[in-house]
Amino acid sequence: MTGTIFDDPPPVAEERRSGPLIVTEDTELLDDLLRLCAAAGATPEVHHSVPSVRAASGGRGSWEAAPLVLVGDDAARRVRGAVRRRGVVLVGRDQDDSGVWQRAVEIGADHVLMLPDGEQWLVDRIADVAEGVGRPALTVGVIGGRGGAGASTLACALAVTSARQGMRSLLVDADPLGGGLDVLLGGETAEGLRWPAFAASRGRVGGGALEESLPELHSLRVLSWDRGDRVTVPAQAVRAVLAAARRRGGTVVVDLPRRIDDGVAEVLAQLDVGLLLVPAELRAVAAADRVAAAVGMVLRDLRVAVRGPYASGLDDREVARLLGLPLVGEVPVEPGLLRATESRRPPGTSARGPLARFCREFWERALAETGGAA
Repeated sequence: MTGTIFDDPPPVAEERRSGPLIVTEDTELLDDLLRLCAAAGATPEVHHSVPSVRAASGGRGSWEAAPLVLVGDDAARRVRGAVRRRGVVLVGRDQDDSGVWQRAVEIGADHVLMLPDGEQWLVDRIADVAEGVGRPALTVGVIGGRGGAGASTLACALAVTSARQGMRSLLVDADPLGGGLDVLLGGETAEGLRWPAFAASRGRVGGGALEESLPELHSLRVLSWDRGDRVTVPAQAVRAVLAAARRRGGTVVVDLPRRIDDGVAEVLAQLDVGLLLVPAELRAVAAADRVAAAVGMVLRDLRVAVRGPYASGLDDREVARLLGLPLVGEVPVEPGLLRATESRRPPGTSARGPLARFCREFWERALAETGGAA
C-alpha cells in the first residue's frame, strides 16, 4: 500500500547522493528498512528522532540534507516540529490504521507506505536517491517508413551529435536483424555487453552499472546485438534496461525495427518522441502510413522526417499532410556519407555537415520543449 499526499516530487541532485535518513525506534521496522536499503545498494543514516544540526554540515542537519527521509510510524510524534521538507515517507505496518494519514499530514510527508506491500516501491525510491537520479533522459526513437529509409543512419547521427554537444548519450539498437549499430559505428570488436547479456534482467537494473558495462564508441555508450543466434530479449528485460538507461539522464536514441512485438512495444511506451523517417515517394508514404498506425497505438508523440529526392508532386509538407503527422523537417542528403561509413567514420561525424546540422537543430528544439536534459 502506498499513498500520495502531495504531487510535487522531492528535489534530487544530478550527481551521486548519499543514502536515506531513517527515523525510528521500532527494531523490527528498522531491520526491514535496513534490508530494503541493502537491496537498493544504499547506506542509510539511522536516528531515533530528528538529528541535531551538525557544524560540519554547514548549518544543515541530516534531516534537511538527506535526499530521502523514512519516518517510522512510531516516530511520527517525535518529528512533528521538524523543518518541513520534501522527500519524507511515513512507513508503517497497520493497514487498518486510518490515523496514519493524519500523522502524515502533521509531519509534512509526501507519501504513506505500508509494509510489506510497498517494499518494491520503496526499494526503487531508495535506489533512485542512491544513484542520484535527476531528470530522466530525453528518449527518441527512429523508425523507417519503409525498408532502407535510413533510420539507422539517422539514429547514429543523432546520438553522435548529442555526445559531441557534451550530453550523456546512449544509442540503443532495438532491431536484432539490422546487422548491429556497433558495426555502423565501427566498433563491433569493442569490449562491453550486448543485448543477450541482459536477457535475464528483471525488476530494476542499476543505471550506472548498465552504462559502465556497455561499449563506449565516439564518446557515447552503445547497446547493440552480438553476432550470436539470439534475436529476441524478453519484454520485461527490455523494460528494465531502457528504464535504467533513462534514469541516467542526457539523451537516449533508439533505432527501431518496423515490426512491433512485445519488446518493441516496451520501448515505444518509454519514448518521449518518435521520428518516422520517410523517403519522399508515394510507395514509401503508403508503407509509412501503416507503420504510423501501428506505432501510434503505443507512442503518443510521433513526428515525420522526410528524406529526398522528391517524387513529382511531393515535398516534405505534403508527405506530413498525407500521413497526418507533425513535420520535423527534411533530412538532408550528405555527400560522401557512404564513403565515410566505409572508412569507419559514423554518420554525423562531420560537425559542419548537413546531417549533423539537422541533428543539432533537432536537439535544440526537443530540449527546449522538454526544459533541457540532465
